[in-house]
This record gives sequence, structure tokens and C-alpha cells, in this order.
Amino acid sequence: MGLAVDIDVALTAGRSGLPARARFRHWVEIAATACGVAEGEVAIRVVDRPEGALLNGRWRGRDGATNVLSFPAGDMPAVAGLTPHLGDLVLCAPVVREEARLQGKPMAEHWAHLVVHGTLHLLGHDHECAVEAERMETLERRLLAGLGIADPYQPRQASPASRRALNHE
Repeated sequence: MGLAVDIDVALTAGRSGLPARARFRHWVEIAATACGVAEGEVAIRVVDRPEGALLNGRWRGRDGATNVLSFPAGDMPAVAGLTPHLGDLVLCAPVVREEARLQGKPMAEHWAHLVVHGTLHLLGHDHECAVEAERMETLERRLLAGLGIADPYQPRQASPASRRALNHE
């Protein structure tokens, strides 16, 4: 059956600037394959800041929107004939865009990182302690390097144009 990725875009401003659906699928597949998962379904919802803040508050008890939330399916029982549901990702487009600009990262690279990061959470990886964080970040770096993406945890300098734009927002 393979991996299925269902993408729901719930943005008031539309899809402008979002990666193509095929790229989202590819990033999920890369992370799943690295974890030995060949079959499953992941739902991705791309949201605006208000919905991101609501979900972050409800599920993590934190104020404001965050870049990505992961909701692993956990121990949902398998149903014969159906693809197992691995979980849901919620990505807040305005936060992703803002972070990419502030960190001087190409937008597509930041989207790729967050989808890989979120998918790894769905598959049991975490970063609650230093050992887990190092293991997860090492895997992320390796997977992203395979896509030609620089280490997302190394600081980058925002371009002069990005800095000027940020100063005028």
C-alpha cells in the first residue's frame, strides 16, 4: 500500500508560497523510510496563526502559535484492509514563514525540516532530554543533508533584504 499523505490547507490567504503537495509527501516518506516504516497514512493540516495558537494552547498549554505540532496515532488498533494511521501534523504557515526569514533560511528548506521533524515525532522520536534530542537532531541532519539542505540547527545570517523587510514589519 505504501505511504499516504493527506494535506488540508486551511489558510484564509490561500496556498500562496506553500510547497507543492508532492514535496510534503516526499518529506514524510524520507522520514518514514529512515525509521523503517513503509506503510501508513499521515494527515497534514496547514493553518493560520489563530488556529495554530488555539491548538498549541489546547494540547501543549502554551500561548501563541508554534511552527509544527505532532499528534501521533500511538497505539491505535490496526484495522484489517486499512492503511495504519501514523498521526497528524499541524503546520502554522505564518510562523514557518517568519522563522525562515528571521533565520535566513530558504523557505522550502524550513518547510522540509519541519515536516521531517514532525514526522519523526509521529514515529516515536522526541527531544525531551539531551540524549533524545541529539539522536533526533542527528537523524534530521542526515535526512536533510540527503536533500542538499544545510544543518537546520546551525545559525544562519539573514540576508540584508530580509533584515530590511523585518525592520519594516
